[in-house]
Amino acid sequence: MALETPVFGVGPWFEQWSQWHYMAALVFCLVVTAPLEFVIGARVYRRPVRLVTTLLVASTPFVIWDFLAIEAGHWWFSPAYTLGVAIGPFPIEELLFFAVIPIAALVTFEAVTRLRGRRTASSGRAS
Repeated sequence: MALETPVFGVGPWFEQWSQWHYMAALVFCLVVTAPLEFVIGARVYRRPVRLVTTLLVASTPFVIWDFLAIEAGHWWFSPAYTLGVAIGPFPIEELLFFAVIPIAALVTFEAVTRLRGRRTASSGRAS
């Protein structure tokens, strides 16, 4: 059922890097949200215990769900788009997904909250 080769047909250069697609998307999410942490001061990375606790609570049900779906044959990962490094049935990219996406969401949420607080404080209005 898994695709053995990429389906895009856009040329050999693109297909040569296809196993990096998933990892590239994860790196992109971190790179795009990094300025929110370091410029706006979202302070997500500066609170590691809170971050790890949040990741464990948020990710655990989805890791279990993924595991059950993989074992039942309902969910699979194309080797054409993953690096081939796995922990159990999970490609490393899938496990990183359960950390990267919540981190990107938390950083975005905290940055927006911080910016709204600044705007509200400068205008003298209560939120």
